[in-house]
Order: sequence, then structure tokens, then C-alpha cells
Amino acid sequence: MTYVVTEACIRCKYMDCVSVCPVDCFYEGENMLVIHPDECIDCGVCEPECPADAIRADTEPGLAKWLKLNADMASLWPNISERKEPPADADEWKGVEGKHELFFSPAPANAARQEA
Repeated sequence: MTYVVTEACIRCKYMDCVSVCPVDCFYEGENMLVIHPDECIDCGVCEPECPADAIRADTEPGLAKWLKLNADMASLWPNISERKEPPADADEWKGVEGKHELFFSPAPANAARQEA
């Protein structure tokens, strides 16, 4: 078992989970976080810390696509081990459904700044 970050994180990107992770298995994309499934030790301390309720155990039904997305993006995005401030409009996106198809970005964190 591992934990995965789901669609609820997109455009919210709260980072309370990062500060409690004992193994630093979070990776940061432009508009969401993911958990590296091979690094997660299944401790579960991140799940209750997420204000967007975006972290789930991969044993829950329907999470196979999120497990794959977490694994794929963790291999591309930079590791994050310290909490940062969420986007200014994070609360406006909390609870919004259908964000993956419309807003998911495969770009790593700060990609826009790195290209400038």
C-alpha cells in the first residue's frame, strides 16, 4: 500500500502534508503535488493534514490512474521537503471537481520561472 495525491490537489497545492512526511516522498509540479509510491512508507500522517482531502490510500477503489500519475510525475518533478505557501487562490479551488481534465499541468514546479 502507498498513499496517492488525487485531483483535489490541483490548483490548491496546500503543502501541510510535506511538513509532516518523515521520508520526504513528495514531489512538486506546477499546480499540484504527488507522492512517489516507491518512497512512501505508508505511515499515513500526510492524509489527515491535507485541507483539500486530496490524499488517499491506494487501496481505495478507483485510484489506479492516480497511482500511475503519482509515479510518473514523481520521476519528473523535483522533490520537496519543506512546506511552502499555497497559491493565493487555493481556497477558491478547494472542492471543485473536474480539475484534472481542465487544469492539470505536467510541468515541474517553477517551470515558467526557469524558462524565462
